[in-house]
Amino acid sequence: MIKHFFILLFVLVAWWGFGQQGVKESVKPKPVTRILFLFDGSQSMYGRWQSDQKINIARQLLSTILDSLATVPDLELALRVYGHTKPVPPQDCDDTRLEIPFGKNNAVEIKHKLRFITPKGTTPIATSLEKAGSDFPPCDNCRNIIVLITDGIEECNGDPCAVSHMLQKQGIVLKPFIIGIGKNFEEQFDCVGTYFDATTEKEFSTALKVVISQALNSTTAQVNLLDQYGKPTETNVNMTFYDNFSGLVKYNFIHSLNTKGVPDTLIIDPLLTYNLVVHTIPPVYKDSIKLSPGKHTIIGVDAPQGYLNLKTSGTNPTVKNLPCVVRKAGDMHTLNVQQFQQTEKYITGTYDLEVLCLPRIYIDRVEIRQSHTTTVEIPLPGIAVIEKSIVGYGSLYLEEKNELKWLYNFRDNPAQQETLILQPGNYRAIFRSKYSNRSLYTVEKQFKVESGATVTVNLYQN
Repeated sequence: MIKHFFILLFVLVAWWGFGQQGVKESVKPKPVTRILFLFDGSQSMYGRWQSDQKINIARQLLSTILDSLATVPDLELALRVYGHTKPVPPQDCDDTRLEIPFGKNNAVEIKHKLRFITPKGTTPIATSLEKAGSDFPPCDNCRNIIVLITDGIEECNGDPCAVSHMLQKQGIVLKPFIIGIGKNFEEQFDCVGTYFDATTEKEFSTALKVVISQALNSTTAQVNLLDQYGKPTETNVNMTFYDNFSGLVKYNFIHSLNTKGVPDTLIIDPLLTYNLVVHTIPPVYKDSIKLSPGKHTIIGVDAPQGYLNLKTSGTNPTVKNLPCVVRKAGDMHTLNVQQFQQTEKYITGTYDLEVLCLPRIYIDRVEIRQSHTTTVEIPLPGIAVIEKSIVGYGSLYLEEKNELKWLYNFRDNPAQQETLILQPGNYRAIFRSKYSNRSLYTVEKQFKVESGATVTVNLYQN
């Protein structure tokens, strides 16, 4: 018999383990990075710059970068040019065109198009940025990046800063990169995006490499949820990363510790500034988090927690889901509604409890301590089944020291029975039929509720 028992136990354990292994965990695929090169083809690009004309140097260096991108996975490129189709004068502020739309393995096509760009016109940067927002096809898992290469500033009375802000607020693109050729335009472009000054050919080449590196290289981070001793021991809670600029949700991660007890490594886009919400009870926040591209960033958040266990002195399946409102001490904002016979984690501190039975039980200044379980126990409620037999008007009262304390108004609906969870004590039900027009037809029933017991109160039976 014992032998058969152990065989059965082995089979059950093996079956459970197989079922656990059978759960397939999916990892969200790596996002596609989409880079739109917004290229200046205005008349000023014919100007001399160090060893050659600006247009020739820009073509050559951008083409070199494109060669390095030709085999990069999860990457799509596009080219928009402005100031290259209409000569000045007259000035045409709509002179901007998407020359090569987004696609895979199109670096050679973009290089070929660059060879035949002829500078002619003006510099409509704001209009070009606005139209660039429509160059990115809809995508659920893409990083949209604009790299603006220009030797001048806006010439069409547009507002590149406002357009860039709009595109970022709507979540269409990340913060753009701007490379200024031949002159420092930082004051004009700092509000548009991340500006790189390229007053020399070498600086232009370096700026292009840095921009592409920041756009493509993975950046890692870890979130240390610190206990009251400053150690990263807290875990298993969701963290939401919001874009600080647009307010859009960018990532959700359930915090975890690896096999060595160290917070897990996250791969996060370094081109954004983040606001972090850790969904403890109550939540904790950390704003304006900046990452260094290509480096590992440790984000520390104070999140010391303990446990609250709610229990009754006995069990009764009918009242196992008795709810309790949890609030910060002295604050009426509801943080959580916790069921009895459950344990929940809270940030350390003091809390006020309101047990949603009748009559209400208020327990003030319950202390939650680090890694400690605070247990709150109340008497097991009882149940009163009120049999009304007819629709009418009435209330339930707690009877204490010859005084009636109102608790509950009976429902004015066709239901002839109401079931109430009540604390042990003496009660009185007072009721009058809806169809009786004289107060003397009011009926009263006194009854007692005992812990864990059910009492039936028939208002029209002696």
